[in-house]
Amino acid sequence: MFADSLIQETKRACLATFDVASQLQRVVYDRSLAAFAAGDTRRDQIVNPAQLEAYRTRLRQDLIDALGDLPDCDAPLHARVTGQIQENGYRIEKIIFESRPHVYVTANLYLPDRLDGPTGAVLFLCGHSQAGKQYETYQVVCRSLVSAGLIVLAQDPVGQGERFGYFEPSAGTSVMAGPTAEHDHAGTPCLLTGAPITRYFIHDAMRSIDYLCQRPEVDPERIGVTGSSGGGTQTCLMMICDPRLAAAAPTNFLTSRRDYLFAGGAQDAEQIWPCYTALGYDHEDFLLAMAPRPVQVNAVTSDFFPIEGTRRSVQRAARFWEMYGKPGNLTLCEDDSTHKFTPELARQTTVFMARHLLGREADPDPKAISCLEPDRLWCTPGGQVKQVFPDARFVYEENLAVNQANMDRWKRVTDEQRRTQTRVWLEERVLVGRPACAPNARLLTTESLKDLTVQSYLWWSQPGLMNHAYRIRSVAASPGPSPAILALWDDGTLALPAHLDWIRSACAQGSQVFVLDPSGVGHVAPCPINDRGIQEHYGTLFKLNDDLLWLGDSLAALRAFDVIRAIDMLATLPDCRLDALQLFVSGRSNIYGKVAALLDARIRLVVQVGAASPLADIVTKRYYDDERVRSRIIPGMLRFADLPDLDRWLADRLAFS
Repeated sequence: MFADSLIQETKRACLATFDVASQLQRVVYDRSLAAFAAGDTRRDQIVNPAQLEAYRTRLRQDLIDALGDLPDCDAPLHARVTGQIQENGYRIEKIIFESRPHVYVTANLYLPDRLDGPTGAVLFLCGHSQAGKQYETYQVVCRSLVSAGLIVLAQDPVGQGERFGYFEPSAGTSVMAGPTAEHDHAGTPCLLTGAPITRYFIHDAMRSIDYLCQRPEVDPERIGVTGSSGGGTQTCLMMICDPRLAAAAPTNFLTSRRDYLFAGGAQDAEQIWPCYTALGYDHEDFLLAMAPRPVQVNAVTSDFFPIEGTRRSVQRAARFWEMYGKPGNLTLCEDDSTHKFTPELARQTTVFMARHLLGREADPDPKAISCLEPDRLWCTPGGQVKQVFPDARFVYEENLAVNQANMDRWKRVTDEQRRTQTRVWLEERVLVGRPACAPNARLLTTESLKDLTVQSYLWWSQPGLMNHAYRIRSVAASPGPSPAILALWDDGTLALPAHLDWIRSACAQGSQVFVLDPSGVGHVAPCPINDRGIQEHYGTLFKLNDDLLWLGDSLAALRAFDVIRAIDMLATLPDCRLDALQLFVSGRSNIYGKVAALLDARIRLVVQVGAASPLADIVTKRYYDDERVRSRIIPGMLRFADLPDLDRWLADRLAFS
């Protein structure tokens, strides 16, 4: 009860001093808006085709660099046809090819009857349907396209259709609750290794283009791409990454980062590209990457991808087609619907692709199309690659190989060289780009907790962002300065009751304890900005962390900075001694403290309570603990070091309790 009363009093005092509940969102959004504005300015300065060509060469390279490069495309496809279905006017071939060795991609190839030579083809990329290429809505689009005389290749993406990476043959099912869950579970470890999962989606799609180019029925100069939702994401990425495309129809994805920022939604891992916003890029760049090739942007008016952003991006990009004298090659097609590849969008996409890839008009009626049962389109006997190919590799295995390559690289340098390079890299992530400001610590309240005195403080970690701590001392403490212990644990000051015994012991020995609330924690936790819990997967902190990833930042890096700034604040308190400063860490928060200790020698001793699992566990364990896992990740950190490495480098300042 006493702790509840203290927490409520502190909450009132914090809010009376500063709007701490909206500060993190405001700072993240302000940084994002500044990056969006800078990107608009840079695009506005493109005034001729030569400048545009230089810009999109850099755009493509920047995106690929942000994804840790793309996998090697040179391996043989080893494509095979496992069956076919004859339909009225076309047949459907069941295809399996290897995008990379032992990475089996399942696809359906729709081939019109009586072709008289190589012709136009469309790559169809699936959105977040568990059925993948078998999903009825996607079958309708593919059947509409083939009815107009187009060849269509519909491939299963990672984690969908016949490519469940977490399918357990003994159970006969996947342990993931659908593709969104799989993409995020597989994608989070990829952030750690510096090779985001997006690279595998792009590479699979590019290998599908390779396959189409190998088919004698396909004219390689007339290949288009379309897809909805997650397939719209892949379509947009292909518009930047694959110059072979002759036409594109991204559907129900393309909007603007600015508008989606305020929509409040989070996305799964393949839709997060670290640094993309920091570099000034936005959805408009998907479009200008294609100019003057034909693009039809498909959208619905009631999507969670805001239609306002779609219209703005298309409107802004139109001048690039005018620059080439082909203004008619960029169009926006809208349907009055919620998030779906509607029959009308399917019809308009068919008209668009037939016009630009076949040179003729089409008049399909997607509403009259009937579809096959999903199992009839399977390329494997039981509907899962993992049941047929014991050697099959999925994102988990691919990322293990990336992690191993990272570790092998460090064997070629000394441990001291590795420590130095890690420190430089962490300084760039944690310290660089954060504006300096005085802490200006504010004492809010002073309360008694039986034998303890508890004071509540707020201070500036950086402009616009305050941190909070409880300063706790024994009522029997001697007057004058006393040594400080900075305590960092999950949930900060809200978890005070669970740590009171330790706090009493530390205070009885003459120390004062500061229980830290870094950004987004405890009394500086944010207000909810979507329909999920603040700490929940896809909730407020998850979404704000995603926004930070776009900015080349992360909650983990921000909170490590907060620890360092807390020491700056302690240095302003006259009765606080820092000559023997201890940092007490436990739980997930230990990474913030250890990174701070590596960067700041004022931390004389780090005391770890309990075990701290290595970050590599997130990579090496197929089913890792994913609770609040994103808050532990500085993207790319395993390219340099893991927590055991930090422990080794901090050995003379590290103790365990």
